Amino acid sequence: MRYILQKAAFYVVALWAALTLNFFIPRWMPGNPVDILISKLSAKGPVSPATRRAIELLLGADTNEPLWRQYLDYLGNLFHGDLGVSVTYFPASVTQIIGQTLPWTVGLIGIATVISFLVGILLGQLAGWKRGSWLDSVIPVTTMFQSVPYFWLALILLYLFASVLPVFPLNGGYDVYGTQPGPTADFVGSVLYYGTLPALTIVISSIGGWMLGMRNMMVSTLSEDYILTAEAKGLHPRRVRTVYAARNAVLPSVSGFAISLGFVVAGSIVTEQVFSYPGIGSALLTAVQGNDYALMQGIFLVITVSVLGANLLVDLLYAIIDPRTRARV
Repeated sequence: MRYILQKAAFYVVALWAALTLNFFIPRWMPGNPVDILISKLSAKGPVSPATRRAIELLLGADTNEPLWRQYLDYLGNLFHGDLGVSVTYFPASVTQIIGQTLPWTVGLIGIATVISFLVGILLGQLAGWKRGSWLDSVIPVTTMFQSVPYFWLALILLYLFASVLPVFPLNGGYDVYGTQPGPTADFVGSVLYYGTLPALTIVISSIGGWMLGMRNMMVSTLSEDYILTAEAKGLHPRRVRTVYAARNAVLPSVSGFAISLGFVVAGSIVTEQVFSYPGIGSALLTAVQGNDYALMQGIFLVITVSVLGANLLVDLLYAIIDPRTRARV
């Protein structure tokens, strides 16, 4: 219990620090969201001072209030679930934009990250157990794909499997003309069809790192004395490989997986731009280009919570896998 409380306290402080930076950094950037929205409205006619004042209050950019007061108002609104109104997608709220785009990102990049981790760990375990096999020689090829710029790999796959061989669509998240969003078999099938190529790109570009890391840790773990003792007892090789060797060799990869899983939202920008995928990464890029403070803060909040939450869960899981970490606290 003490271990859990210490971890929870640390992440609460980290969350407060992240929220504070989330408030101040956009306001230190050049530009003003009020001026941006007024410039859009002025195309339809002159904007009165009263309208400008109303927009300032609506966007939480009241220049008459000191910065500390805006900060307290920001924390209070955040506590009540009010993330403000988006300038870019006005009059839609930030909560609506995140609610519409986040499921696409989590469904695509989250699932692809989990698949690449599980497959990479399994193949790395086998490669480390059978050193010198054909699987061991595949690792340099997979790591080569990891060093290739991601957007370049995505463009190559798009050219091969969407242009030369029209197996997959060029862009989009589903067939906007043939299906309607909803819990239907046609819509789910369309989403899976449109998301296969982006997911395949993520798996190809990231699986090599998991394989290499797990393979090297397996080689190092297999030379430990407790592995030799288990083999001397006559235990089945599969039990030695999975229970004794792989369980200890996977610990560094679990920590790395927490970081990659937490940055699922942040790492979606390039993917969604190349494939024109309707996720939260595209919304973040639009918000940065339009100096949309409220939307940037809302998306950064989602990124912060996802990173901290993933690391907290893996810290707790790490303590279960390796009780020695819990004993040292």
